[in-house]
Amino acid sequence: MQSALFAAENLEKESTTPGFALQNSKMLKIELNGEAMARTGSMVAYQGNVQFQALGSGGAAKWLKSKLTGEGVPLMKVSGQGDVFLADRASDVHLIDLAHGDALSVNGSNVLAFESTLNYDIKMVQGVGMLSSAGLFNCVFTGQGRIAITTMGTPVVLTVDQPTYADPQAAICWSASLQTGYHRADQLGLGTLLGRSTGEAFTMSFAGQGFVVVQPSEELRHATAGQQQSSGGLGSLLGG
Repeated sequence: MQSALFAAENLEKESTTPGFALQNSKMLKIELNGEAMARTGSMVAYQGNVQFQALGSGGAAKWLKSKLTGEGVPLMKVSGQGDVFLADRASDVHLIDLAHGDALSVNGSNVLAFESTLNYDIKMVQGVGMLSSAGLFNCVFTGQGRIAITTMGTPVVLTVDQPTYADPQAAICWSASLQTGYHRADQLGLGTLLGRSTGEAFTMSFAGQGFVVVQPSEELRHATAGQQQSSGGLGSLLGG
């Protein structure tokens, strides 16, 4: 049988070391020998002796936080030996390696999978308050290991070494050490009163030393406006 479908770039890629690798720009391959954490429902294929166990948002405390905040990652534990292929709506997949001392703040809807050596918690995005339509809480990852995130399209990575601003629906992850805040982009004036607007009511601001990953899409997060309003009073309890 012959077809361009069987071209080398579409065949399963073999790697010399187990763990996370890109099968292609939109699919993650895990050469599994142990366990890893993955977004529920992200498995598209697997080979070998592999088991899947639903974990909710990763423990009772995280489950409670996810219900109250509308954030978090619906997780499944993938364990055994074999090859597991993961994807999420044909989004682009990117790998990030964290070392001891690193901390990464990620929009929960952009987390595809991570190694079980990493720790994560749901924490408040400081300084944004109730003015954001993109959610008040992010998943913060620490420890040593690899995480796979997704973007809608090819992102830009901005080095924060000067005042930096981004649409909160497009900024998907950043160095957790950065200070975040609110910046009004659409200045109030006669035009605003007459119904004219730039469409950019406000942006997130970033200060400090680090990076921000911005995708070319203003995709709404899982948290709805109603969820945000109901969770606003819980900031001191859940913010950490």
